[in-house]
Amino acid sequence: MEHEAEVVGVGAGSAPGGDVPAVVLRVRDEYVPIFVSGDQVRSIGMVLEGETFDRPLTHDLLVELLTEFGGAIDRVRIDDLTDGTFYAKVDAERYEAGEPEQFVFDARPSDALALAVRVECPIVVSDAVIDEAGRPPDSVRFDDGRHEGS
Repeated sequence: MEHEAEVVGVGAGSAPGGDVPAVVLRVRDEYVPIFVSGDQVRSIGMVLEGETFDRPLTHDLLVELLTEFGGAIDRVRIDDLTDGTFYAKVDAERYEAGEPEQFVFDARPSDALALAVRVECPIVVSDAVIDEAGRPPDSVRFDDGRHEGS
């Protein structure tokens, strides 16, 4: 089963060797931190904060290209977690002669989430991923030092 998730922010997750950047999803009354690079967390965080640039960043460019060619992102899915690696899919469509054509693209979760926050499409997470990676809200620290619920 899949559950709709919300990006609640960017934060730091504990990993061997110290805290690492993470995009934090709230789903099924739990948090799922997805570890990403510093560049990815900044790209997602800037969108969440409403920051804009004079020129498009990579994910902005991809959305612009997709839209210009008649496509749209329907949703992103975080659908697998194997050996500590998250896997994602981007569900997209385009219309050709009035008929929808569906596409599914394999993606890194960080890229899928960067696209999702830009186009404000649904993000869904599988039960298996939540069961393995879900954390209680007070276990995640955000960049501003807060814990959820504090």
